[in-house]
Amino acid sequence: MSELAFDALQQPDFDLQALRAQFPILQRQVNGKPLVYLDNAATCQKPLAVIEAMDQYYRQTNANIHRGLHTLSQEATDAHEEARGKLQKFINAASHKEIIFTRGATEAINLVAQSWGRANLKAGDQVLVSMMEHHANIVPWQQLRDQLGIELKVIPILENGSLDLQAFEELMTEKVKLLAITQVSNALGTVNPITQLVRQAHDKGALVLVDGAQAVPHQAVDVQALDADFYVFSGHKMYGPTGIGVLYGKEKLLEAMPPWQGGGDMIDIVTFEKTTYAGLPHKFEAGTPAIAEAIGLGVAADWMLDLELGKLAAWEHALLDYATEQMQTELPGLRILGEAPGKAAVISFVLEGAHAQDLGLLTDQLGIAIRTGHHCAMPVLHHLGVDATARASFAAYNTLEEVDVFVAGLKRVREMLV
Repeated sequence: MSELAFDALQQPDFDLQALRAQFPILQRQVNGKPLVYLDNAATCQKPLAVIEAMDQYYRQTNANIHRGLHTLSQEATDAHEEARGKLQKFINAASHKEIIFTRGATEAINLVAQSWGRANLKAGDQVLVSMMEHHANIVPWQQLRDQLGIELKVIPILENGSLDLQAFEELMTEKVKLLAITQVSNALGTVNPITQLVRQAHDKGALVLVDGAQAVPHQAVDVQALDADFYVFSGHKMYGPTGIGVLYGKEKLLEAMPPWQGGGDMIDIVTFEKTTYAGLPHKFEAGTPAIAEAIGLGVAADWMLDLELGKLAAWEHALLDYATEQMQTELPGLRILGEAPGKAAVISFVLEGAHAQDLGLLTDQLGIAIRTGHHCAMPVLHHLGVDATARASFAAYNTLEEVDVFVAGLKRVREMLV
């Protein structure tokens, strides 16, 4: 299908050029070529609204929060807590107390492992994960396994990258105390049936932690409807800053969990004999937080809601369909890893005669940014018989023309290598 034919069938339901104009970095050149940024699953670019909000904080409001009576401190505190409210709205949490700011999804998972896990798991208990997990949702549970003697069980995948639901049912026994699973695979693009998995886990008495880092940028998330016990995500994958993320937890669970880190702001009264802790959400936010980053993340959440996530997601899927067809047509010897129905806008691939690292380095010379390597998902790639892939991942600001530049670039690179 030509770009012209596809373009006649599918146009974004928003002003794409106006959207792109909000991202200053998309106007730059790399190696003398217009930037084609297709590494959005690693981190996406930031709109002016986010950049300006953080700049404004540092120019006009910079002060520490929760501790000062002076004007700047009060303004900074208000802005920080307003951002928490925006994130509550963004995922429809029942209370602002259920929104814990962390450095990202990785820290949020580690917080659950070290607080809830240490307090509630014992030798012989099982934590169930899937084969497609990011390392951030594997290593913390391995550490608990080695320290506490728990068992880590793994749900296999089917050949197309889908979760093996029959195997899940067999593994989901009463011995499983926690299902920790990704909503969307960063390496394969697989979208897991999270609502179904949560329900089945709860039926067996297990809690559920959902890694939503690759989900929140592309679809509406309602944690109350989902009924997950914990939900984690990172700001930098949803048009927000790096160094900030969110742990959502049901209030009753968070109330019962011990603090993970100690220090300022998470305390009520401190003596050398005893310390009492602050209430939620501050109990889990020791030390000076990433104030500007939280403000920027709140703006990113508002920005996404204003644009309507459904419209953005529809265009990303159109880009995925077009890119998949063009790559399969124009690049003999291409193998796409992860072809589950309804997958997210991620194409992880290997190309006969070209190493993934070479693809990444040489396409960069053409101004094209893709990701190469194991994508922090070594187990699933090894299961599929590869050590590394190249990965193109799309955001709403990408265009059909960029897809054509990307595919033409891959053809040119392969000609250089063979």
